[in-house]
Amino acid sequence: MLKGLRQIFLDTETTGLEIRDGNRIIEIGCVEMVDRKLTGNNYHQYINAGRESEEGALNVHGITTEFLADKPRFEEISEDFLSYIKGAELIIHNAPFDLGFLDNELSLLIEGAVGRNNKIEDRCKISDSLVIAREMHPGQRNSLDALCKRYDISNEHRELHGALLDSEILADVYLAMTGGQTALLLGDDVSSDDSNLVSTFTRLSSDAISFKVLKANGEELDAHQEYLREIEEISGKNLWH
Repeated sequence: MLKGLRQIFLDTETTGLEIRDGNRIIEIGCVEMVDRKLTGNNYHQYINAGRESEEGALNVHGITTEFLADKPRFEEISEDFLSYIKGAELIIHNAPFDLGFLDNELSLLIEGAVGRNNKIEDRCKISDSLVIAREMHPGQRNSLDALCKRYDISNEHRELHGALLDSEILADVYLAMTGGQTALLLGDDVSSDDSNLVSTFTRLSSDAISFKVLKANGEELDAHQEYLREIEEISGKNLWH
């Protein structure tokens, strides 16, 4: 059984933008990450919403009513889906949109069915990656496409939006935003053009080879202590002892 911090990147596709117009979810895509490693234990489901997609939505995702005709209804997949996300931290780009549709689907379940009148946030911690991006990059465009460009993440293979594909892209963006290997420029190497340094990162799968730990030898430790003493002599204090 997997242990540690379990995060799920989630995206949905819908028949339209407004719930009040009777629009429903037609695709759910989830990508699982445990302790910042993508596990491959993903969730993907097309759903028969029982209605046509609006023209604007169809142009975005390209999922036709004919394609969805033999797919299960939400009530048929709800238990498996809720079991999959239970207890995880859900990371969603523009979370209110997807959560609104998911909560609406739960509210439409028949009397006594699992999830009746429950909200997703009652089952999971919710993090909105759009809010995180706006805090990190105020005044800039923070759509998923814009973030891919900012963090040099390729999404050229995406001709249409898809819930699973967008979740995979979001996972890459989130890793880059929240702790990839960041280049540090010191002293004379820093210039005014370096104000928007881009983090680079490596995807790690659950079976990734462990990194080799190299410990300092005695000579290196002595040199380090001497450097700390010099800092203390100059500044009058040393926080690293």
